[in-house]
Amino acid sequence: MSQRYNLLGLVDLCDNFLSTVQNVSVSEVLVPWVLKHTISQNHVIGLLRPSIVSLLRDESADNWDLSHVSDANRPYISFAPSIDSYAKRSAVLKELCERWRDQGKFADIIGPRKWRDELYSIYADPFGKHDYPAEDETLAEDANYVFRMERSACALFGVVTYGVHMTIYKETVDGDLDIWTPTRAKTKQTWPGYLDNSVAGGIPAGTGIFDSMVKECHEEASISEDIVRKHAKAVGAISYFFRTAAGWLQPEVEYVYDIKIPSDQDVALFQPRPLDGEVESFELLPRAKVLEYMSQGRFKPNTALVLIDLFIRLGFVTPDNEPDFMHILTRLHSRFGWDALVSNINL
Repeated sequence: MSQRYNLLGLVDLCDNFLSTVQNVSVSEVLVPWVLKHTISQNHVIGLLRPSIVSLLRDESADNWDLSHVSDANRPYISFAPSIDSYAKRSAVLKELCERWRDQGKFADIIGPRKWRDELYSIYADPFGKHDYPAEDETLAEDANYVFRMERSACALFGVVTYGVHMTIYKETVDGDLDIWTPTRAKTKQTWPGYLDNSVAGGIPAGTGIFDSMVKECHEEASISEDIVRKHAKAVGAISYFFRTAAGWLQPEVEYVYDIKIPSDQDVALFQPRPLDGEVESFELLPRAKVLEYMSQGRFKPNTALVLIDLFIRLGFVTPDNEPDFMHILTRLHSRFGWDALVSNINL
């Protein structure tokens, strides 16, 4: 019999970083990556595995400061002091990642079939403002945006990435839910063939959070902008720290939206249909069937977390019917452990 998951087990599948750190078989020294060359003045912006650290040792000292990587108490890596603007940082990472790609390094992450040719924004405070410079604009000294980098390469550097997820659902006559559920195309670079949220996608550099949601609704599900802007409701966010089976680090924040199909509206206006080839098909599934597929591990891991969040918000999962309620609730909002790393707490 194949493995089945309860709700906390589904959370464990996605927010799995701490459990893998504690697993001796995958244990390795992770070096914090900080923005500037003085760790006391910085947030940690990423975590670097030994293979990345080894390659950075061969990079130019004009771009990287590795003088503290061997410190016994507080090892870290930073940009060189002269790399002091978002434009310079972005340029360094662009050259580096494209060179590694062309040299065939980390083909499972940034190889030709994995390269997305899409830029993500990286922020000093992962929970701070999503500011971004307009063309020819200089950001303030205290701006949260610090650089941008190729989407597929983010896992190599353990930086926090951001996405949007939306559930489109309708209430049934008995007070339950039917949920529009897509099957991801088998040609997707990640999680091909898995079930997903009604609409989901990453937030490209320079695009607002809600504008990203509008874009994904059109490109992925053929839902008009007017419908999304009128009916989509921002309902919160989840955060988690995912470590892939190969050991790559993917801390993520997903901004969560709902569309509850109004009973007095033409339901066809809200029916998602494949457009850009990223979705194979959509199916309107009763909540019980969604839960069954979740328990079988058929949903993409972060999608399952968004659905759990939905069921909590709508009162289907409560402290009275779910013994792990508080563990689940708090794990849906990970703080990533950055503060512990800066304080030199050994994870």
